[in-house]
Amino acid sequence: CAVFSNVNEIDPGMISVFPDLVCSKAYFLLKTCISLSGCAVSMDFFAPLAYNQGVNQYRQERHGKNMNRVLIVEDDAAIVKTLSEFLAGEGFSCETANGQERALELFEENDFDLVLLDVSLADGSGFVVCSAMKRMKDTPVIFLTASGDEHSVVTGLELGADDYVAKPFRPRELVSRMKTVLRRAGKTQSTVELGNVRVDMERGTVTKNGADLCLSALEYRLLLIFINNRGRALTRAQLLEHIWDAAGDFVNDNTLTVYIKRLRDKLEDDPQNPAIIKTVRNVGYKLSE
Repeated sequence: CAVFSNVNEIDPGMISVFPDLVCSKAYFLLKTCISLSGCAVSMDFFAPLAYNQGVNQYRQERHGKNMNRVLIVEDDAAIVKTLSEFLAGEGFSCETANGQERALELFEENDFDLVLLDVSLADGSGFVVCSAMKRMKDTPVIFLTASGDEHSVVTGLELGADDYVAKPFRPRELVSRMKTVLRRAGKTQSTVELGNVRVDMERGTVTKNGADLCLSALEYRLLLIFINNRGRALTRAQLLEHIWDAAGDFVNDNTLTVYIKRLRDKLEDDPQNPAIIKTVRNVGYKLSE
């Protein structure tokens, strides 16, 4: 344990991966230390705080207008905070409203790519909000609510909602549903070019110079994970978590190494010097931009 007194105590990995965040990260750590009033704490305490703060800010600054804008309409402050932070980490730009009036005001003044809407609001009804929004713009709406009865689901869909997710929900499943809705609405790319490799996410095909690469299910899933986090360094632990969610089978560190190698063998012109899936020293891997 130590009392943090030197803002230069910043891990080298973050400097090499996020060079433009060094100053903001140091400032964030300093603010955190001041709030602790000189208490002696383990340096491990700061790592997740600084890393998450840095990654979210980095993605927002780096991707800017390319981030999908999401309006979260929810009157539960705890859910709003947790969901906003999670979605920011997944590459979404979020604004929030806790009631009907504020939601419609923000919606009218801004162009959102997607709305996450609770049915029960403090000052109105999510159904009324959805109906009003659909009259103004053709923006996709996903109902996010504890009201999972058939009547509520049917009512929401008949009003034009694009999907319906019941609480409590799994965050990664929600993100997957959001991306599916955005693709259907034409808010995201359905095809991605990686040099001479073309990924058609609508058809689920991957070709290189026009020839089908015939990826296995896990290889394809791994490639989609990289595409959805393009330009972002992913740790092996993060990749394992995503693959575990998708496959439902046990995937260990050695298995991940094998699949990374197989994917590179199929995608890369020179697998020994990869230009698409790059190794980030002391961090993990990332897809080239």
